[in-house]
Amino acid sequence: MGAPTKADIHLIQKIIPHRYPFLLVDKVHSIDGTSSAIGIKNVTMNEPHFQGHFPGTPIMPGVTIIEAMAQTAAVMVGTTMGLTEGNLLIYFMSIDGCKFRRKVIPGDVLEMKIETTRGKPGGKVWRFKGVATVEGELAAEGEFAAMMDMQNA
Repeated sequence: MGAPTKADIHLIQKIIPHRYPFLLVDKVHSIDGTSSAIGIKNVTMNEPHFQGHFPGTPIMPGVTIIEAMAQTAAVMVGTTMGLTEGNLLIYFMSIDGCKFRRKVIPGDVLEMKIETTRGKPGGKVWRFKGVATVEGELAAEGEFAAMMDMQNA
């Protein structure tokens, strides 16, 4: 049996160490090995960053959108490599060419399409390209590099 092509919240929590309030991806589907995947983030008003960003006009911070894309990438890699023992740590190395085109607000469903541009199973340094949309409208895009640290893997 091959690697799963989707990850629900239970599998996501087995792969990456993030937890509330910093777990920013609810599910991942269309996982195509380590090549690509699509992450889903249901944006809700009860998220702590909305208390201060901005009172009366809640907008999801751009950095959390990029973080959600990175978490999607980590779930894609971890799912494909069978890293479900909570031994995968991920560290940003760079964030490049990020652009923000649309506000993301409570009630939105953020869809994040991730593509691997560099990296292979067993490698530590990976590069990804991400595009985040809401109802087909571009919200954010960018490229990022991360180091995958497989603890005791």
